Amino acid sequence: MTQQMKQHPVFARFYAKVAGPALEKAGITEHRKRLLSGLSGEVIEIGAGDGLNLAHYPDKVTRLLAVEPEPRLRASAEQRARTVTVPVEVVDGRAEQLPAEDASFDAAVACLALCSVADPHAALAELHRVLRPGGQLRFFEHVQADSPAMRRVQRVVDATIWPLLMGGCHTGRDTLSAITAAGFTLTAVDGFAFPETRLPSPAATHILGTAERSQTGGTA
Repeated sequence: MTQQMKQHPVFARFYAKVAGPALEKAGITEHRKRLLSGLSGEVIEIGAGDGLNLAHYPDKVTRLLAVEPEPRLRASAEQRARTVTVPVEVVDGRAEQLPAEDASFDAAVACLALCSVADPHAALAELHRVLRPGGQLRFFEHVQADSPAMRRVQRVVDATIWPLLMGGCHTGRDTLSAITAAGFTLTAVDGFAFPETRLPSPAATHILGTAERSQTGGTA
């Protein structure tokens, strides 16, 4: 039986009207451009949200499958898809059970998505499955902090209020380890704080990078 995705309609409205615009004002657009620069061929994006990445995909992308489980955000992404030149299909789906065939994409994108999926290990296994041998995973995520003190804060907020308030998001996931455990080889990683503020935040530590699916035919 397919596991039902817990919906977060209040957070979806908050993200679309408040959090999303605030991130744009803080300069996230430049990170989106870096994340997507140079992509080509057939691409899948998990947790596409309301489609803020869509306008930044290069023209060499011949097909983009944007997967988003939240109905309100997906509807906004569908509207944005009609305004861009890249061929986009926005579909309902969970990262842990992607609606795609094995080895059917040249690249995959995870942008601020692996923090909130119910099972990041299953999601990464699915991304590994749908990528062709040698395919590239692009990721931009907030992750486990570097300092032990902030990691303790992350553990507390993740076990209490943060996922409830932020649509299932977790601040302290060790996403790099999960990527390699899924069978990917890291090829580039840039770590930085975003947004840059004077006040410490459990969600400030970010990574942006690439990883490659092995050239062999098997899945992880």
